[in-house]
Amino acid sequence: MKTQTLVSLTALLSLVGCASQQKPAPEPTPPPAQEATATPPAEAPPKAPSEVPAIPLRQPKPMELVVLARPDTPIVTFRLVFHSGSIDDPKGKEGLTALTATLMAEGGTQKLTSAQLLDALFPMAAELDTSVDKEFTTFSGRVHRDFLPRYLDILADVLLAPRMDAAELERLRTNAISTVENGLRSANDEGLGKAALDALIYEGHPYAHFIGGTVQGLKSITLDDVKAHAQRVFTQDRLVVGLAGAVDDALKQSLLSRLGTLPATGAPRVTLPTVTATSGRAVIIQKQTLSTAVSMGYVNPVRRGDPDFFPLAFALTHLGEHRQSIGLLFNELREKRGLNYGDYAYAEHFIEAPGTTYNRTNIARTQQDLTVWIRPVDPSHAMFATRGALYFLDQLVKEPIAQERFDLMRGFLQGYSRLWEQTDPRRLGYAIDSLFYGTPDYLEQYRQALTKMTPQSVQDVLRRRLHPSALNFAFVTQDAEALANSLRSGQPSPMTYASDKSQALLDVDKSIIGLPLPVRADAVTITPAQSFMEK
Repeated sequence: MKTQTLVSLTALLSLVGCASQQKPAPEPTPPPAQEATATPPAEAPPKAPSEVPAIPLRQPKPMELVVLARPDTPIVTFRLVFHSGSIDDPKGKEGLTALTATLMAEGGTQKLTSAQLLDALFPMAAELDTSVDKEFTTFSGRVHRDFLPRYLDILADVLLAPRMDAAELERLRTNAISTVENGLRSANDEGLGKAALDALIYEGHPYAHFIGGTVQGLKSITLDDVKAHAQRVFTQDRLVVGLAGAVDDALKQSLLSRLGTLPATGAPRVTLPTVTATSGRAVIIQKQTLSTAVSMGYVNPVRRGDPDFFPLAFALTHLGEHRQSIGLLFNELREKRGLNYGDYAYAEHFIEAPGTTYNRTNIARTQQDLTVWIRPVDPSHAMFATRGALYFLDQLVKEPIAQERFDLMRGFLQGYSRLWEQTDPRRLGYAIDSLFYGTPDYLEQYRQALTKMTPQSVQDVLRRRLHPSALNFAFVTQDAEALANSLRSGQPSPMTYASDKSQALLDVDKSIIGLPLPVRADAVTITPAQSFMEK
């Protein structure tokens, strides 16, 4: 998109006095003095809300059944979604929900060791996985209908009769700690930055800690903790049962009958607090790394079901759909300026589904976050790249998207959104999410909303709902002190290029170089990577 010039919306109102013609006179009567006209300032966008309340998600009935039967496939898809997640971790035992779910899915059953469990699934080419987020835990699987009786026995035993073996707990605990120490802290700057941003914007909130837990929290978990936790949070009243594909009445009845032996109820649900939406903070995670990773965002009061969500989501896709080269940031920061690899923006929390470029399903959240990711960036360009992202984010509030670009993005999303639901597991996941958000046929609703949007209607929403001044920042870099000094001083970040650039690009750079970042000098902190997520 060509960078647009800010158009003033101020109307000039002039009162011009007119003198009537008069006969010549020795002293001609002067015309009335013109009234001075003041140009009213452009209306400022509304400020970001100071608090984001926790409006509860909808609660389906216990073991509500969602079925997407499809007779043209021999594959059966299962999604057993519990409204239980890392928010249910007791303080001091962060990671308990994830470790419990993993032990159930991978640690064997009372009939099968973990190795025997894998041996049983392999010849059936069957899948059995688990994933945990802040509020939801999903046990998912797929199997050919020819192996359905055997698979149902295994799936039921995973949930109802897990092995809960001490040696398996130690193995999986070691893996979980390694994910923190050797994965996030050492090898995954992107994941580390996202976890740091979560901790920053949700400070003091049950969302704040990493889903996989903290090192000391994981070390404190006992086998008795795991057994008790499974009984507290994996209960009938928290469960939605999803089936897709080769589904018949016998399968539905058999599965519901087996799951009916789960505990009916367990621990009281966690009451999420209002988030105090502080802004202007920055945390710098210091570690040995050749590049800088940048994550920025704020707690977003707009979630699915809000009439403003679709226009907001459309605008953030225009800014940077995940791993898609069509995004504005991708083209401006990567393609034109060669600053880094990935530049993406999200209107709701994003976790990439394995093997895809799409967001995972069944990670519904009571309180959402709006984020922008930039990584990896040469440290010498980190400030300029951060300012660049802010500049183009700010342009969304100030200017409507150009019609040609708007039509391009609308066409892209009309087609691309169909890829989000191209498999039974994804369609089933969306159907289950719709129960909690109250958004039946969510993706079709989105496509219908796209047909009615205009550049002006989207900008009207952005002026109310998009707040660049509310951003908080998380950086992962080696020279943390130098970056902190740059953030605190607000000094310009001049940019030089190894090749010639157009004058139009260089003119935009002039606006970016000295753009004030919404970072308070007293709110910049440095945290060594070795201590982050320790306890």
